[in-house]
Amino acid sequence: MEFLPNFKLYRPDNVKDAVKLATEQTRARYVAGGTDMVVNVRRGIEQPQSLVDLTSITEIQEIIEVDDGVDIGVGISLNELQNNQVIKEQYHGIAQAAKAVAGPTHQQYGTVGGNLCLDTRCLFYNQSEWWRQSNDYCLKERGDICHVAPGGKRCFATFSGDLAPSMLVYEAKIDVTGTAGSRRMPLKDLYRNDGMSHLTLDQGELVTSVHLPKTLAGDPSDYEKARIRGSIDFPLAGAAVRLRKGKEKKIEDIAIALTGVNPYPQNISGLDSLLGGKLGETELTYIKDIVRKQAKPMRTTTVAPWYRRRVVGAIARRLVEQLATSETGS
Repeated sequence: MEFLPNFKLYRPDNVKDAVKLATEQTRARYVAGGTDMVVNVRRGIEQPQSLVDLTSITEIQEIIEVDDGVDIGVGISLNELQNNQVIKEQYHGIAQAAKAVAGPTHQQYGTVGGNLCLDTRCLFYNQSEWWRQSNDYCLKERGDICHVAPGGKRCFATFSGDLAPSMLVYEAKIDVTGTAGSRRMPLKDLYRNDGMSHLTLDQGELVTSVHLPKTLAGDPSDYEKARIRGSIDFPLAGAAVRLRKGKEKKIEDIAIALTGVNPYPQNISGLDSLLGGKLGETELTYIKDIVRKQAKPMRTTTVAPWYRRRVVGAIARRLVEQLATSETGS
């Protein structure tokens, strides 16, 4: 059995104090629901000396309608998010993504911020301490070789959060607070294509809220993922789609984002050619092919990369077709 190591636990009641603690303490990490981090700490994958508990900070536990959209505090649980009326009606795919995370217990405790900042995963990384020691540590943690691609010095651990792609298709922005102050930036800029260090945050910086623009509110959207088991597993491949139709059911706007197939949640490019046209078999095939081409899964799960690439293309095509033929997109 694996046990939690000794660490210091801090429980501030405001963002400023939380950031100060996370910046000043050695090897400090933020924790809220802990549905992923606690598992990693028990396995020895993460070894923080200090944990900064965010559950007492009420300012990050609200969903607020503002003039230019909706602000979602990162302390909101996945259960609260999926059941919020504004999110369900105006940003449907985000509610679906929250509903797709693991099972009801995880959704009750897991948070928006935790899912957005989820650590990347790999078959050779997310194992017990004795397994990793017996099979040699990997590049991401205490090793000097990537078992997925031994010939290089790059980590291909995969991002597998569900919320990020559903928010990317709505062009979400995030508010980040650090010791130097706060700033707002596109959600896509939170991530980089690096399995070892996939977040662009500086030491102690905290994502405090997600902003969804009003200009895209009400656009039909959906999210779907494939997983080994239908109850708890992370996505082997997942896609979010937002599709707005105009007169004569012509495409006014379309966005697709992926998860589970790259070290970062990926926006699909090359969709502008579809704007202004109708959606037929040729266009659906194009969407499937372009998604498959841009998805770059590696051998980070027990399921072969070629299969995950085919699956994510099929999911994207199916979602687009469903939204195109639906009156509400829900």
